[in-house]
Amino acid sequence: MLVWLNGEFVPRDGVRVSAFDAGFQHAVGLFETMLARNGRVFRIDAHLDRLEASAGELRLSERLRTGPLAEAVQRTLEANETDQGRVRLTVTGGDLNLLQSEHRHPQDPTILIVVQPPTEYPAAFFEAGVKTVFAAARSNPWEPNAGHKTLNYWPRIRMLQDAAARQAAEAVWLTIAAEVAGGCVSNLFMVRDGALHTPPARGETAPDADPSPVLPGVTRATIIELADERGVPVHRRPIAADGLFEADEIFLTNSSWGVLPVVALERERIGDGAVGPVTRSMREAWLEVVDLETR
Repeated sequence: MLVWLNGEFVPRDGVRVSAFDAGFQHAVGLFETMLARNGRVFRIDAHLDRLEASAGELRLSERLRTGPLAEAVQRTLEANETDQGRVRLTVTGGDLNLLQSEHRHPQDPTILIVVQPPTEYPAAFFEAGVKTVFAAARSNPWEPNAGHKTLNYWPRIRMLQDAAARQAAEAVWLTIAAEVAGGCVSNLFMVRDGALHTPPARGETAPDADPSPVLPGVTRATIIELADERGVPVHRRPIAADGLFEADEIFLTNSSWGVLPVVALERERIGDGAVGPVTRSMREAWLEVVDLETR
């Protein structure tokens, strides 16, 4: 495996990042996890636009350029002769030990691109659906990094581990106001009377409303687009925790699994406890658009 590190290809065993790197020292950084099919990354521009926007808003770096980053990702796929895979692009605050150097700009980030085999999920996840539980932690919309894909993922990993210990595939986070935020690694959609309902993401709330801690997911945006094309109504609105139990269907989205059906939450089944028709159609539509756009 060859890894892209700061403009150079390095063998996996030879990758070295400074112990003084801001990502290691303080979790200062952002990342994107992307899906590669047919030798290309699906909707890479959307991923990199989000990364660039977050880097500027959080003052990580004003020097990221999406064009060269996209080229580097494609070159990394080609260097590893990868047709299908999971691509992770990580950008950190850089080497803190070099901030005083006359030869390095204080905002020069560390950029790492890693290509790995695609995550394999059991077929039963999509055919029969999965169980979810509520996370013990809460999302705070007033936390400055909320709604951004930062390196500080420990709380979410912990909640995901807790969910696995309860034989659940994901944990649903609530806000401090007990409204649905999403999963540990996913966005959430609820189906009611044939329409999709999803919590508003960062940047989608009204000027006089509280900010949203929800990540504006790339797959989430794709599903909204596909629903619009098919005449399926989509409502971006706050969802109370109890409202999930009134759903006809629930599904979760991210770049790795696409659309994941949820048939149970805690000890309650969702709808009739089976994968519903809207969820199935959205998954089929997502699979089709991924194949079409990466040919």
